[in-house]
Amino acid sequence: MKKTVIVGATTNKARYAYVVAEMLEKYKVPFVPIGIKKGELFGKSILEIGQKPPIDDVHTITLYIGARHQPEWYEYLLSLNPQRIIFNPGTENQEFEDLAKARGVEPVIACNLVLLSTGQF
Repeated sequence: MKKTVIVGATTNKARYAYVVAEMLEKYKVPFVPIGIKKGELFGKSILEIGQKPPIDDVHTITLYIGARHQPEWYEYLLSLNPQRIIFNPGTENQEFEDLAKARGVEPVIACNLVLLSTGQF
């Protein structure tokens, strides 16, 4: 399966980062939630991004933080060696996309929820 890191994970049910966690759980896609606030999502603790936790076997990173908050995490996220990074609506960032491409990581400009619900994930 495509182990996915949710960047900007939250326990707030009104946020898309929560909805994608719910959908990944429904589709039985393994995921690791990371963010700035502690909490639990579907039995998984939200890891503190500030601690730059090591995560193995990452296939996909899906972003739910805006472009202005991304630069401090570029190196950490790329160090997880993902195959792709999904830039959800509102997270588009040409600089990060270019860095990802230069490291052999596919940047995908799309809505993770749409990708899952249409079988394109």
